[in-house]
Order: sequence, then C-alpha cells, then structure tokens
Amino acid sequence: MPPSTKTPRRILSVWLSRLAIDRWRLGERLAPGEGADGEPLALITETAHGPRIDALNAAGLDAGPREGMMLADARAVCPRLKVAPSDAAGDRAFLEKLAAWARRWGPWSALDEPDGLVVDVTAVAHLFGGERRLLADVAARFAARGLTVRTAIAPTAGAAWALAHYGRPGSILPPDADIAAALADLPVGALRLHDDVLVVLRRLGLKRIGDMTGRFVEGSGRDALRRRFRRKTPGINPLLRLDQLTGRLPEPLLPVVPSLMPLVQRRLMEPIRHRDLLDQVIADLAADMARTLEGLGLGARRLEVGLWRVDGEVIVRALELAAATRDAPHIARLFAAKLDDVDAGFGIETVRLRASWAEPLAVPQADIEARAQVQGTSLATCIDRLTVRLGPDAVRRPVLYASHIPERAQRWQRPLDPEPVSQGQLAFHARPLKLLDRAERITVIYLMPDGYPKSFRWRGRVHDVMRVEGPERIAPEWWREKGSTRLRDYYRIEDGEGRRYWIYRLGMLGDGRGGEPDWYLQGLCA
Repeated sequence: MPPSTKTPRRILSVWLSRLAIDRWRLGERLAPGEGADGEPLALITETAHGPRIDALNAAGLDAGPREGMMLADARAVCPRLKVAPSDAAGDRAFLEKLAAWARRWGPWSALDEPDGLVVDVTAVAHLFGGERRLLADVAARFAARGLTVRTAIAPTAGAAWALAHYGRPGSILPPDADIAAALADLPVGALRLHDDVLVVLRRLGLKRIGDMTGRFVEGSGRDALRRRFRRKTPGINPLLRLDQLTGRLPEPLLPVVPSLMPLVQRRLMEPIRHRDLLDQVIADLAADMARTLEGLGLGARRLEVGLWRVDGEVIVRALELAAATRDAPHIARLFAAKLDDVDAGFGIETVRLRASWAEPLAVPQADIEARAQVQGTSLATCIDRLTVRLGPDAVRRPVLYASHIPERAQRWQRPLDPEPVSQGQLAFHARPLKLLDRAERITVIYLMPDGYPKSFRWRGRVHDVMRVEGPERIAPEWWREKGSTRLRDYYRIEDGEGRRYWIYRLGMLGDGRGGEPDWYLQGLCA
C-alpha cells in the first residue's frame, strides 16, 4: 500500500492566564491612575461567606495574596490591596473577541475557558516561516495588545494545553513524537482535571503523567481506575483525559464563528451640515443596505446609524422594526424622524449604517397579474411609523397569556417583545366574542340559590332567560389569591330576544367565605 499522505494535525494552545485577562479588564474598568503596575489590584467575587479573590495582578501576587483567598485574609496580608468586582461574562466576551481575532493563525479557533484559546494550525506554519516563527508572531501580536501569553504546539489539544501550562514557554511537540513519553515528567494537573480529582490521584501516588501512562494506557490497570472514576465527564475522568492527551480518543472542540453584521458606510469628500444632504446620504445607505441584505437572503429587524463629526464626536441612532424588511424608502423615512435632533457641529464626515439584528427573509414571488401599483400600508409598516413617532412604549398589542381567569388571559406588550407561552392547553371551553373591561354586577331571580337564574336585570333592562349552558366552575389562583376568595360558576345564557350572555355566580351559599352569592355579567356571545 502507498504511504499515507494525510497531514498531521497541529494544535496551538494559547494560555493568557487570568492574570493577563483581568489585568487588561482592570485597566479598563478602574479610574485613571488606579491601574498602575506598582499598585496591588484584585478582582473579587461575592460568595456566601464574603468576598473572595478571583484574580490578582503582578503587584498583588508579589504582595502575598493568592487566588481563592477570602478578601479579609488578603487584606490582613496586604492592607493596601485595591479591589474591583469580577465580571465572568465580560471575560468570556473578551475571550470570544480574541478567538475571532486569533483566526489569523489558522482556519478555526475555539475557547479554552476560562483563560485560553485553541487554534488549529495544521498545514499553515509554513506561511509564517515555520512553527517557531509562528509562536514568535503569536507572542508579539499579543504583546502589542498588552497581553502576556504562554504558547505551545502539539498534535492534540490536550498535549498543547499541558505544555502551555506546565512546560517551557514556546514548547513544540513534533508530529511523530511519543506524546506519553514527552509529557511523562509533567505533573498530573496537566490532564485538566478538577481539584478534588487531583487530590485523589495524588493520594494514590499518581503525581506525574508518567505514573498514569506507565500503568493505565492499556492493560488490566485501566479496569481498576475505571471502577473508581466511572462518570464520563472529562474533568473528573482521568482515563478519558489521558486518552485525549495521547490521541487515543478525539476531543470535540467548538469553533468560534463570528457573526458578520451587514454594514455599509459613506466617507464624504466634504463634511456636510445641512439636513437635506444628510437625508440623501441616509437614503443612499438604505439602498446599499437593501442590496446587501437581499444578497444574504436577510431582512433587518434592528438598524443603527452612526454619524462621525469632524470634532471626533460620534452620534448613534437605533431603529427597531416590527418585521424583517429591506425596503429602502421605508428605512430612510423612519430614520428621518430619528435625526431631527442631530447637531452636525462643524460637519459630518462619515456615515455608517449597520444591521445589528437580521432575520431570514425570502424574495417574494411577484404576481404577474397584479396591478402595477399596490395601494395601502402594511401593518408592520404602520407599527414602525407609530413607534418612531410616539415612542417605543406607546405601541402595544394584545397577546394571549396562560391563565384560566378570564380577565387575566391576555396581556399587552410591545411589538418586538417575544411571544409568551400560549394558552392553547386551556381552550377546552369556548369564550365569548367580547369581554367587558370589568365584570358588571347584575340582579337575578332564581328558583334555587345553587341553580341558574330565571331572569336578570342589567343596565336598566330585565332579560328573561330562555336557554342555559353550564355551569363551568373556575377556581381562584391559590398561589396569588387569598384563602377567602370565592369560586365562580359561569353560564352561557340566551334571553327571549336571542341575545347571548356570559354570566357567573361568585360564591356558593354556605361556603363559609361570605353571605349570599353575587352575580356578574362578563361577556357577550355571538
């Protein structure tokens, strides 16, 4: 058989450490002067026992405190320690941006939370002059952004992570190297296991990777360790991590794929100050955006226009649409109402339009027999105009709400708010066509207190009951009502003139929650 020509896989692991990430974030969130290198700084997280240190800068580490230490203990060691709140979501967002930026070194990159990145550099090292120069470029690029990193390249993600965290900086493991032998001297913590699992392994005398590979790569020794660690979660299964490290098992990685937002802009030859010129630029950008969205098969739901003034000020106006659209005149008309208060200053030199939220929108099939001009305005267009003119909180729509209490079975919400849970499961009884805003009290005449009425008086008129359907009993919502709230028995009735009503009796005689039951009319049936 001819020799295999498959390119060996090469994985780059970049470890920023929490120190690098949080030092960058501390410098952004603290006031000017507080981020000096000589001042000990720490990020803290609130716990049930008080604030705990999440990360420290170099000065903080030199002063004595350590990660995981309670803030009170750290202050005892270093009284001048300054703190700032930790932001896990912000750290992840920062890592995601770095992962998208790190695709300059390979076709895809993935997060290695909480403080690292993984980049596939298979068959791309020659573009940088070899793997050694690739690592040098990585270090230089991160240093230019104020971040210090440790890097390594290996055939597997686990091996690259172990070398980046516990090996020499800039380590490179050749494709044909024996991974188990090359990493034998590294501590067992290089297997990316949880702390409690590492404690158990050390108590068993397994302190180095060589202790693991010498006994548990294959043979009967694996069964003994498998019985102790049976769960399949990678972080608590040493055998699974060991096989991923040596390449016996594949390790799934989720690449970071940045979502591209359609964007168009105009860099003007001369700054503009007049409103009619600005409207013309917005109309041109709306036409460009419509063509861009059509090519992608999308429609805009949220648009942002940015105006860059000559003096450096940036003015941003956002627009949310009731339905996905790429109608350029409609977009330009809506932005015209948003730009009335814009102060152009000494002039606007750049205008940018971005679709920050887009949804799939198919190209409509035209009707060849339709009239050349369509009359009227669509509902979505009308909602957009009202929202821009009256404000986002002025337009509401009724939506169903899952409640068996009639007056609570609907709510009003903004057009762009998500639909609530449907109450289709409650549609086992028909409801009247029209419900009154408030149930109106009526006077009834009945033969028995627990039966239906023979006639009732409503709004000054007496109606004789000819037909009755019911009762439908509705109990109060016990999780929000008081225990003294009474039951309701609903009836659909028809009077002598053929009109149909929806009435209910509030309470039962002798239920211990009040005196005589009251009667109300709540709806009109078709």
